[in-house]
Amino acid sequence: MSDIVIKVEGLSKQYRLGQIGTGSLAHDINRLWYKLRGKEDPYLKVGEENDRTKKAESDYVWALRDVNFDIKQGEVVGIIGRNGAGKSSLLKILSRTTSPTTGQVKLKGRIASLLEVGTGFHPELSGRENIFLNGAILGMTKSEIKSKFDEIVAFSGVERYIDTPVKRYSSGMYVRLAFAVAAHLQSEILIVDEVLAVGDAEFQKKCLGKMKDVSTQQGRTVLFVSHNMGAVRGLCTMGILMQHGKVEQQGPVNNVIAKYLINPSAVFNNILKDPNDSIVIESVAFKNSAGESTQNYKIGDDLILEINYFAKDRFEQPYFWIGVESQFGSLFGANMLIDGKRPAEVNGKGTIACRFKNLPLMPQTYSVWIGARASDGRTGLTKAKEVGFFNIVSNIQDLSAAESDHAEILANDSTPVIINYEWQMPDGKTIPVNLFN
Repeated sequence: MSDIVIKVEGLSKQYRLGQIGTGSLAHDINRLWYKLRGKEDPYLKVGEENDRTKKAESDYVWALRDVNFDIKQGEVVGIIGRNGAGKSSLLKILSRTTSPTTGQVKLKGRIASLLEVGTGFHPELSGRENIFLNGAILGMTKSEIKSKFDEIVAFSGVERYIDTPVKRYSSGMYVRLAFAVAAHLQSEILIVDEVLAVGDAEFQKKCLGKMKDVSTQQGRTVLFVSHNMGAVRGLCTMGILMQHGKVEQQGPVNNVIAKYLINPSAVFNNILKDPNDSIVIESVAFKNSAGESTQNYKIGDDLILEINYFAKDRFEQPYFWIGVESQFGSLFGANMLIDGKRPAEVNGKGTIACRFKNLPLMPQTYSVWIGARASDGRTGLTKAKEVGFFNIVSNIQDLSAAESDHAEILANDSTPVIINYEWQMPDGKTIPVNLFN
């Protein structure tokens, strides 16, 4: 395998909906009979891909289907995809907590994984005892675990409760300690699922920094699953896009994220529709100043959002709001509660649009959130929801005379908003910088 530490070949995982085994004694005997004769499982020939947008026609579903990829030592790989794409099933097989239906996984080295809150912890044991338990599972000696113990506790921030049974921990404390254990104990491969979303923003940032450190400084391989594209872009070098249990694309992380985010029509119809919403957001179209649907904009372009809604009743003077976020959090938005502009009424189907002029944003990916409130400003009519994404695709080097080869990389990690400024040099000379007109 040379420098390849994870090799996945023809990996598939099938489940039967609502059943354990094949669902009947006759099916189980039939499966055993085929196995004893060295023949293929007859139930592998049936089933359908795991597409939640289609009505199921079979009791069998393929969570993964013919997955193939290689991961080299020291790579940080982001595994992305929509809910139900097969990401967690893949990580469970890689972590050896479940077995594949067909195919094989070849691993080189020990694995530390953090798949969900409480993974690998015994609830009746204290935090201290669980640290030693996890170390022993990884094959570490007691003295090796002791040498890492203080570092683990300091990183987790739960020193005061380290001798308390973990069943009394909050979910946030659980994740803090679990990540600290996984990141600091001696393993060659670190697997982290979306569980970090349970922690607070400060700890998430701390974890992302630690994952980058264990890769660049210790040469460990990291597999990271997240719906936060900013975090994936900032941490990972390579990406794998999963769709309906299959690998849709793999390669440099920026290319994979672009494939995941780009909607060919730039009209988002698959928005989570809350049945409790009084005003239902049915679709959102992203357009440029020419009225063309797109998700790609240059620095200084206009962004037009057309929001198609359905009001279940007649509402007078509701407040709509729109928020734009980056990997760093909220940036700016439009809020009728602040500007005082609002429609006289909404009733049934309708469209409301907002134009953001001259986007002063760095080349990154941004998400858009929408919500609505009643005329009293307090009663919610549309629960806040993420409705889509857009990209700033300008070349940052076109904005200035900077010759750095790292300008594009720095732009991805930089504070997103661009403003004009000026430098005053030691000789007293003032130099204006106009990156944005």
